[in-house]
Amino acid sequence: MTVEPGETTPKRSRRGRGRAARVESRRRPAAPRAPCIRRALGPLDVLDEEGLDLIERNADRLLRDVGMEFRGDPEILAIFRDAGAGVDGERVRFEPGMCRRIIRASAPREFAQHARNPANTVTIGGDHTVLCPSWGPPFVHDLDAGRRYATLDDFRKLVRIHHAIPHLHHSGGIVCEPVDVPAATRHLDMLYHHIRYSDRPFMGAFLGAERAQDAVDMAKIVFGEDFLRGHACLYAVSNTNAPLVLDAAMSGSLKVYARHNQPVACTPWTLAGAMSPCTVAGTLAQVLAEALATLCLVQLVNPGAPCLMGAFASTMSMRSGAPTFGTPEAGKMVLASGQLARRLGVPLHTVGSLSASKLPDAQAGQEGAWSLLMAMMAGANFINHATGWLEGGLVTGYEKTILDADLCGKVASLFEAMDLSENAQAMDAIRETGPGAHFLGSAHTRANFLTAFYESTASDNDSYEQWSAEGGLDAARRANVQWKRLLETCEDPGLDPAIDEALQAFIARRKEDLPDADFF
Repeated sequence: MTVEPGETTPKRSRRGRGRAARVESRRRPAAPRAPCIRRALGPLDVLDEEGLDLIERNADRLLRDVGMEFRGDPEILAIFRDAGAGVDGERVRFEPGMCRRIIRASAPREFAQHARNPANTVTIGGDHTVLCPSWGPPFVHDLDAGRRYATLDDFRKLVRIHHAIPHLHHSGGIVCEPVDVPAATRHLDMLYHHIRYSDRPFMGAFLGAERAQDAVDMAKIVFGEDFLRGHACLYAVSNTNAPLVLDAAMSGSLKVYARHNQPVACTPWTLAGAMSPCTVAGTLAQVLAEALATLCLVQLVNPGAPCLMGAFASTMSMRSGAPTFGTPEAGKMVLASGQLARRLGVPLHTVGSLSASKLPDAQAGQEGAWSLLMAMMAGANFINHATGWLEGGLVTGYEKTILDADLCGKVASLFEAMDLSENAQAMDAIRETGPGAHFLGSAHTRANFLTAFYESTASDNDSYEQWSAEGGLDAARRANVQWKRLLETCEDPGLDPAIDEALQAFIARRKEDLPDADFF
């Protein structure tokens, strides 16, 4: 070590402190929490009026000529028959315009989903976007343990990590499928963990009326029965079985949520080439037809119940049959779905940050960035799978979650309104600096440098020497450090002891009532 004349601190020590300061700065969130994104950039339209009319007419033709099957639920068939639809067995056909008229007559364009912490209540609809983590994977992956079946401990960790990420707005639902607890009762454990370890909005259980009712009953404990009756406190997704089928598990939960005035995202789940035609226009017509019929059902069950048009439309490899994500065709599908939802007058639910990659690598980054940007440019109001999605939805990745979270922060910043304040115009700074000088030491830079630009939590912009001295970590390895640090430092949102006790008593009673089942 050397000490220069007039200095008391060795150079190596000062360099070490500089590295420590940079590392510490990356521990801070890049932005304050916001309940949701308020988009200042308008959506990107890919279809003109003639094109939209064509897709809508084709969707009406499908509903009239082919119809949609609602399997295993006689009550729904009676509901449609009473509304004037044609019912033949489990096949329901609709006259052109029927579904659209019913939806437009009562479905709200915008609504709030309440969180137990009112500061985290989100607005769904209009120019608002809510970002939600990955949903449904039975596996998890991290760089230490690799790919493995998810456990309830993984579920708890992911809920806590998501709660600590400032760029997410929603706790989500099945952030991973914990296969170490019985399948018949694991929905109770998952709902409890969302309520206990996050104070953001959360999803209910989707598969079947009984599980949906459990979610409603637990929400009543948290929010109060009177409050729940008039406010959206849960979020549900009703996926169709493309092509043109809704099964009893999904329709059963749909009825429970709609009757309790809780929002349902009516979402066709399609892979073009297998579950829908291998063309964008054909897939869009089918997606719209399935969404129209399902949204119509929500309004027939309970006029005025909040609902969203969902669109999960991607592609497949025509060589292998494997799902593909981040493709140009998938981008066109979600952009057009945004236009169709706006014409219908309901919010749009879609997906983002999807990838078929097995690791948090360049493929995962490229496909995820493309998917999320397309969803944002479509004007999506709720984006599921905004973080963590790997291997076509089979895996939630810990490192992928951190890398995607940084991407969420970037798109949130991109869609903010441009600052045109006097400070942002910086006229005085330009005059004071003058020609040929630099702004590094100006008063304006000193006053604004901490908030001037989005600060990535995932990227490394240091010199090669600094990067090497700090371990030479790639982005995934840096993310590995970050998710562990989040778990160490995240704040416990707490839960009213009386509510906690009531929830645990409810869960214990339900577990006694429900049969033991295998774990898968």
